[in-house]
Amino acid sequence: MPSTGRPRSFDTDEALEVAMRVFWAEGYEGASLAALTEAMGINRRSIYAAFGNKEELFRKAADRYVQGPGAFVGPALELPTARQVAEAMLYGGINAHTLPGCPRGCLLVQSALAAGPESEPVRRDLAERREAGVAALRKRFEQAQAEGDLPPTADPETLARYVHTVGQGLAVQAAGGVGREDLHRVADQALSTWPSS
Repeated sequence: MPSTGRPRSFDTDEALEVAMRVFWAEGYEGASLAALTEAMGINRRSIYAAFGNKEELFRKAADRYVQGPGAFVGPALELPTARQVAEAMLYGGINAHTLPGCPRGCLLVQSALAAGPESEPVRRDLAERREAGVAALRKRFEQAQAEGDLPPTADPETLARYVHTVGQGLAVQAAGGVGREDLHRVADQALSTWPSS
């Protein structure tokens, strides 16, 4: 049976883009419903009808972030060598976290850092996303090891956590105002210890 309610008078895709930017700039807890409604140009009832509660809106905004500024991850995992994967993860992150006209840092990292106990479902979701990222890197590094691209002494789990942790640190530094060139030097230093096959 078709819905008989009033049609939406706003573009949900555009509203989600705006919400993503608010969460990116303010983090999950820092983004109040008042700030979201003002930035999105819609009222709370419209947010709830289109996106659900604040937590559901955040999850949708986080998904949009992963598919937008965070979209460098998928192609990075397909590069031919483990070192190229690590480089693309770190440098791709730096580029995403310092995009002109966008908030600095990473929406997911910033939200995780500022999420208190009352936001446990969001913290859990962000932790699951982080672990999925580590697992994808670990799997790719295991493949590299099986192909002889990484030495038998390399630990794919530790390398995955290392790259992920450095990437998160770069995101925090970017949010704090550290420039792209300085972040690149940090990534260069981190990669200087990469195991050779």
